[in-house]
Order: sequence, then C-alpha cells, then structure tokens
Amino acid sequence: MASMPGVLTDWPWKSLGSFKYVLLAPWIISSTHSFLCKDENERDVTSFLVFPFILWRMLHNQIWISLSRYQTAKGNNRIVDKGLEFEQVDRERNWDDQILFNAILFYVGIKLIPGASNLPLWRTEGVIISILLHAGPVEFLYYWLHRALHHHYLYSRYHSHHHSSIVTEPITSVIHPFGEHIAYFILFAIPMITTLVTRTGSIASFVGYVTYIDFMNNMGHCNFEFIPKWTFTMFPLLKYLMYTPSFHSLHHTQFRTNYSLFMPLYDYIYGTMDKSTDSLYESSLKREQEAPDVVHLTHLTTLDSIYHLQVGFANFASKPYKSKWYLWLMWPVTLWSLVFTWVCSRVFVVERHRFDKLRLQTWAIPKYTKQYSLKWKNSSINNLIEEAILEAEEKGTKVLSLGLLNQSEELNRYGEFYVQRHPKLKTKVVDGSSLAVAVVLNSIPKGTTQVLFKGKPTKVAYAILYTLCQKGIQVIAQLHEEEFVKFNTTPDANSASNLVRLSNYSPKIWLVGDELTEEEQLKASKGTIFIPFTQFPPKKTHARKDCIYLCTPAMVTPPSLENVHACENWLPRRVMSAWRIAGIVHALEGWNEHECGDTISNIDQVWEATLRHGFQPILNATQTNY
Repeated sequence: MASMPGVLTDWPWKSLGSFKYVLLAPWIISSTHSFLCKDENERDVTSFLVFPFILWRMLHNQIWISLSRYQTAKGNNRIVDKGLEFEQVDRERNWDDQILFNAILFYVGIKLIPGASNLPLWRTEGVIISILLHAGPVEFLYYWLHRALHHHYLYSRYHSHHHSSIVTEPITSVIHPFGEHIAYFILFAIPMITTLVTRTGSIASFVGYVTYIDFMNNMGHCNFEFIPKWTFTMFPLLKYLMYTPSFHSLHHTQFRTNYSLFMPLYDYIYGTMDKSTDSLYESSLKREQEAPDVVHLTHLTTLDSIYHLQVGFANFASKPYKSKWYLWLMWPVTLWSLVFTWVCSRVFVVERHRFDKLRLQTWAIPKYTKQYSLKWKNSSINNLIEEAILEAEEKGTKVLSLGLLNQSEELNRYGEFYVQRHPKLKTKVVDGSSLAVAVVLNSIPKGTTQVLFKGKPTKVAYAILYTLCQKGIQVIAQLHEEEFVKFNTTPDANSASNLVRLSNYSPKIWLVGDELTEEEQLKASKGTIFIPFTQFPPKKTHARKDCIYLCTPAMVTPPSLENVHACENWLPRRVMSAWRIAGIVHALEGWNEHECGDTISNIDQVWEATLRHGFQPILNATQTNY
C-alpha cells in the first residue's frame, strides 16, 4: 500500500476476496446464452469473446511469471540480484484485479457504446489507427502522467505502492491502486474508443492492442534481459521505439529516470534517460548462469504440486501446500504435466537463495511421488539423480543434499549408490539424516521417560531409537521380529532393554512415520504429541483436535537467508526441512565427507553447528499446530 493512501486506493470488491469473480457471472451467463440460443443474425460474438479473452490474459500473465522465476533462478541474464520476500508476494497477489476491472468495462462498453457490439474480426485501418495513436498520444500522455505520479503528493498517495517492489516480477507491472488504474484505462482507451467512433474497430485490434500492452508490461518487469544486441545493431532507431527489461528496471532502482511507457523516445527528448541504461543492458546480457555452492535435489509430490513450485502460482506457492478445489479446473494442464514427467529426462531449477556468501539452488526431478513407488521406474529415476549429481560436480558445487524420496533406501541406499559409482566425487552427497535425528530428539519435551514409536524403521528411525534408549527413555515400538533382533545386536545391553514391544497406546509422545493411519491416531490418549520423523507427514484428514501435530523435521531459517518467498511443500513460511538445511550446514562447516548409506554424522556436532549458523527450532519460533 502507498505510504499515505489516497482516495480510491482499494478496489471496490476487496471485501469479496476470492468471490470477486461473481461480479462477472451475470455478463458471462447472458452473453453465453445469447450466443448459443439466439439466431445467427442476433448473436453478439464480441460480448461472447470477452470471457475467453479474460482467460487468455490470465494465461499470458502466468506464462510470464513462470518464465521470469525460472530464468532468474538460473541466474543468466538476471538484472537485479536482490531477492523477493513474502511481503512482496502478498502485496502482489491480487494482480488479476485489473483484468476483472477491464472485463467489467468491456462488458459495459459493448452494451452502451454505439458500434461496440458485433465487431468484425479484422479491419486493417483500425489496426493502423491503434498503432499510430499508441505511438503518439498514448506514449506522450503516459510519460507526463508518470512524471506527475512521481510528484511527492501523488507518489506518496498512489504510485509509491507500485515502487514498493524494487525487484520486479511481471505481475509487478499491474500492481497499482484502483484510482491509478482508472487513469491508465482512460489513457489506453484512446485508440479503442477512436476506432469505435470511426467505425474501424475490430476484434483483432482490441485483442491485439490489449495483448501488446500485457506483453510489454510483463517484459519490462521480468528482471532478466533477453532482447539480443543485434536487434538494435540492425535497427538503430528501435532503441527509441522499444524499451528493454533492464531499461525499466533502472526506473525501479533509481526512481527519477526512464519514465517512458514502452518507447524510450520521450526520455531521450526530455533528458530523463538514465546514464547507465546501455551499460546495464550489456552487462545483463553477458551474465552467465549461476554456479551454485549447494544444491538441494527434490521432486514433485502430488499432481497439483506443479503449481506449488516457486515457478508455479506465486500466491499458492507462498503458503504451505494444501490441495485446492479450483486446481481441478486446471486438469488439462495437470494432465499435460503428468505426460511431460513420463517422458522428460532432465532436472530443472526451481529456486535460488543466498546465505552467508553461499549460492543455493533447488533442483527438481520431474517425477511425482507415485512414480517412485513403481520399481520399474527406479532405474530411470536413479539415472536422473546421478545426472544431477554429475552436473553439480561439473559446476563446482560443494554439497548436494537429497530431498524427499531421492534418498530412499530402496532406491539408492540413502545416496550411497552414487558415491560407490563415482568414488572420486568432489561434490559431497548428504542425506541429512543426522540433522533430522537431532531435530526430532530436540522436539521431545524434557523429562519424557516413555515414547511410542510407530513407523518404518529407516536409517533416521534407528538412530532416534538408539539415542533415546541410550538416554534411558523407554521406547514402545511396533516392529517386526527381525527388526527387534537387528536392534538387539547393539553392544549396549542397557540400550536394548529400553526397547519394548507395543502393548498399550498410553505414552503422550508418539514418534510417527508417514504410514500412520487415522485409525491408529484415534487410539492415542488426549493431549498426545505426534512427532513425525519422516520426510512426509502422516495423513490427518480428520486430525485429532485434542492432540498436537508437529511438522516434519524442520527448522526456522535465519533472516539473512535471501530470496525466500515460497513455502517448502507443507512447511510454514521461512521454515526449511532438516534434510535441506543439513546440506547448507555441511557446506558452511566445510566438512569433507559424504553423509549417505549407513554413515551418519555426529548428531550433537551437527545440531550445535546448525544453531550457530542461525537456524532455530520451530518450537522456539512458531506454533506447533500447522
């Protein structure tokens, strides 16, 4: 919001929240009914096409959002290094308000303005008029309107809201107060109204003009430079007629230069062109892809998790993952993404961060959780993981941490498979088991004398059980006979005696895996604390309201960790999984060994190092119910 919000700051439908699109329902229903039920001579194609045009604008903007986030995560051609934060994502979450606003005005205009209905598909003269009027009056008037908006009075009440975003995203282009959008629409309506008055308007001129505005707005705010240098070498005059992303980025960092809309001509004429425009453009083009110091290798989870990636839906990704009903409307895209993951054979970058001089990236294997359960897919998944490790090695990455099922025992023995295949590997492969164990142990309330264990006895589970038994805490566990025998082979007889078979469900502390069923949860006594030790949380569709559910092993990140504006799967904001943090700490400490297979680092040493670098236990920083 602006520093001193003025009149018409908020959108009229702000109180409606996600139901704001109900406002369009009468027009959409009416135009659709008219188009389908009336005679051909009475149909108004123009009104009918407004709704598909709304959808096209949303898709167009989303493509730019995903492209921009993917490109800036890789690092090549990035313009501004500073990261985004949740505050900016929240401020820009209603970027579709201007599309709703325009749609209402289009519907009203079609009804009220003579000649606005039943437009032909194409009229050449109308397209030419739109181009000339935009290049002339619209660009000129916008330049001076923009300069006026930078006057202290208007800037503090309106335009400062837009400039709150120093690092821009494509959707930053439309984040303005309602009053400012009214002024912009009046300005951009000049070519459209003129073509209607002169009877030269067409569907192509309207759709083309608005799409052009969307395209140029998104391009100018995408934070990566991609306009090739030869464009201006071959066509020198083009630098006066078309801006670049770096051109407008300077306006957001310098504030008092580069005011033009899409044509820098008026900045040249009135002397407001930033002196570093050309040098920033050239340096951004030369910028190469960033080589990460630490890579976290994750994968897709559910079918709609593709939208929860940082390169997906910005607002959805900024909150802990939870399936939404409206994602079912995206089933064509979801189906396409599923097919793509079956044939895709390359990891992709989804996030970048910076912490204490370390460059961090998150890469994703294009496979879903269900695909990891198919044994015949193990070979192809292992190949993808191995290729990612070798790519990280080639880039000079110090540590690669394996997330989610990329480190499962059945797939690759917690990463040992790759280390054995490449014994000279300089990149350290870390499964993060030691920190996951430390987080679980430090989540158990002090003074606990008895815990209940239910879950698959993984590497993490065995380490937790052994440590608890060593401390004299009785562990009631439901294990198979061979698992009891395996544990009882420990040389510490006292530790073995503290592990007993499940006979009751009375303990108030439950250590649980993701296999825990809802029926088993009902057997817990009131006030039980469920502490997961697995990568995935247990199902709790009908969670016990009289019990406490802690999140999967994770910690709160330090404020100095930059560019955190998306949640890691189901975890709260600025909370990172222990397996992911382990890789960062491994690199910060400069430890020169792999942590994979049966190897587990010193739990106390890892915990102390993690705290020393500013990561905090969730119990000390956030509420435990999530």
